[in-house]
Amino acid sequence: MSQKAASIGVIGGSGFYKFLQTTEASKPETPYGSPSASVRLSDMKGKRVAFIPRHGEHHEFPPHAVPYRANLYALKQLGVERVYGPTAVGSLRSEIRPGDFVVSDQFVNFTNGRKDTYFDGPETAHVGSADPYCPELRALLLEASKDAGVRVHKRGTVVVIQGPRFSSRAESKFFRSQDWDIINMTQYPEVILARELEVCYANISLVTDYDVGVEWDPKIKPVSNDEVMRVFNENLDKLRSLLLKAIELTPEKRSCDCGTAMRNARISA
Repeated sequence: MSQKAASIGVIGGSGFYKFLQTTEASKPETPYGSPSASVRLSDMKGKRVAFIPRHGEHHEFPPHAVPYRANLYALKQLGVERVYGPTAVGSLRSEIRPGDFVVSDQFVNFTNGRKDTYFDGPETAHVGSADPYCPELRALLLEASKDAGVRVHKRGTVVVIQGPRFSSRAESKFFRSQDWDIINMTQYPEVILARELEVCYANISLVTDYDVGVEWDPKIKPVSNDEVMRVFNENLDKLRSLLLKAIELTPEKRSCDCGTAMRNARISA
């Protein structure tokens, strides 16, 4: 697979393989090991797109074991400058319902032990993450959602937990008490690694559940893997359509500041 093979990347679920018209596939080596699976190239809406299934082709990588650094670096090696990262999430708010979509604008990290930087030394850098998600890609996702027939929340704070287990009731109550919106296991460090590579990154979250349930309705049970997959599969076509429209709308040149995220971030001896 040649360099500069694609300018747009998608890191998503293995189910996306089913709608790709693949022209090339390769599993490149990076300084950070192999990515989760082969990188597939596809022509979508006149754009060359590289795709990696976050959890592997057979979902063999649980959230804490995903090779996040290799995934992002492999896309960067191919010339990718923009990445869309769709995910499934749980809701922490009554007004954010299963089947809704959220375009995240902030994250809170509750993971531990993950390889979350490309600067382990001797080179050191401190990247800014006040606004971690690309504003240009977020706007494109919101524009794409207008005709997608979906209910979309324009912003949201995602709290990222270690996984692979779901939250306890006490943990979920704490997260809700902080006015956070949704909960997920993979947004960190994916979003911040993209920033260190000066790659634009945006998340579109599909809400699959109410985390541990909701206090106002005892009929709503705590999240289960079966329920997550059921709601995700029911809404997969909508997610695909939304992403395809966003890809179609993505301009050739960037107009954001993501490409200079590391300016003045490195520390020189």
